[in-house]
Amino acid sequence: MKQITFAPRNHQLTNINTWTPDSQWLVFDVRPSGASFTGKTIERVNVETGEVETIYAATQGARVGVVTVHPREEKYVFIHGPQNPDERWQYDFHHRQGMIVQNGRASNLDALDITEPYTPGALRGGSHVHVFSPDGEKVSFTYNDHVLHERDPALDLRNVGVAAPYGPVTPAGNHPREYGGSHWCVLVSRTTPTPAPGSDEINRAYEEGWVGNSRLAFIGDTLARNGEKVPELFIVDLPADEQGWKQAGDAPLAGTPTTMPSPPAGVQQRRLTFTHQHRYPGLVNVPRHWVRSNPQGTEIAFLMRDDAGVVQLWLIAAAGGEPRQLTHNATDIQSAFNWHPSGAALGFVLENRLVLCDSATGAIVFLTDDNPAHQPSADAVVFSPDGKTIAWMAPTAGFRQLWVADTGL
Repeated sequence: MKQITFAPRNHQLTNINTWTPDSQWLVFDVRPSGASFTGKTIERVNVETGEVETIYAATQGARVGVVTVHPREEKYVFIHGPQNPDERWQYDFHHRQGMIVQNGRASNLDALDITEPYTPGALRGGSHVHVFSPDGEKVSFTYNDHVLHERDPALDLRNVGVAAPYGPVTPAGNHPREYGGSHWCVLVSRTTPTPAPGSDEINRAYEEGWVGNSRLAFIGDTLARNGEKVPELFIVDLPADEQGWKQAGDAPLAGTPTTMPSPPAGVQQRRLTFTHQHRYPGLVNVPRHWVRSNPQGTEIAFLMRDDAGVVQLWLIAAAGGEPRQLTHNATDIQSAFNWHPSGAALGFVLENRLVLCDSATGAIVFLTDDNPAHQPSADAVVFSPDGKTIAWMAPTAGFRQLWVADTGL
């Protein structure tokens, strides 16, 4: 293994798609921590030479972060906070957007329209963690609604959306903070502030992952009959063409404000896991992880406790069925995870070490030593597109630095 960044500042990897398609560069932002959104640049480092380049530098008081890369082109997408922030409008969950940069040119991904009548294809709030589909055509994101937040923050429910390449979308500009975007954006999850206990209804959708190019899986917070939150796994089938994306969907769920955007017609979320009766019900939120499909789009991986209370890796067929416990470790998995590009293994942190896990047997191979001075971060463990290298973050001399190791695959 080797350290590839050395500057006395933090380097933050996103949880997926942090490599350029040629497996030569890692992209990152420079937030002091994942929760402190104050970075001004998006950068990349060459894993062989250590050369660092700036991809984008924010201006007019804006902040940027959480960058991912297109699977086939040197095209980058990331969160961009408001320019010229003021007391009323500054960076927040409902005040942020996606920005795409290619060949040095920046453009808005999603449009914002917060004045009625709302523009079809525009959002009414902020998008976050933008990830290209495997074919690079669409971009997934999580979403929080500005209009509902202004009315009542309790109504501002986290949702999952998709940006499809059927823009541009140009709002009328009736508010100085409105702007246009290159993609047609819609929500694909359905949430309600008051889910019925014991039902498939959810009040939060998050930590999504692509399942092939036409489906999206995510975690949804259900309520058990006793009223306790139980995160379960859900999946949606996405429209096949432009007409499908632009066809208006059904009315919002009961109890949902009528201003809440609805998914396109025919897009229905389907529950894949049913864990309310388990000894430890629900997918885990700690460590934070994003559900991930294998490259073949046939199995979805997620983290859940076994009957002994240990956080393990589980797999479920994308078509549904019973989950299969893949790992049987004595201690908790400690991080988010990703699939190797071949689908033969997954990478994550276990026992403060980076590991490969065989996707058929659950067998563990340790890639790093247990060094208390350089314990891997839980935020991101990311394979290069060619599968030869794995990258992660670790604190080094007081700063979060980037490290890589050979996978042997």
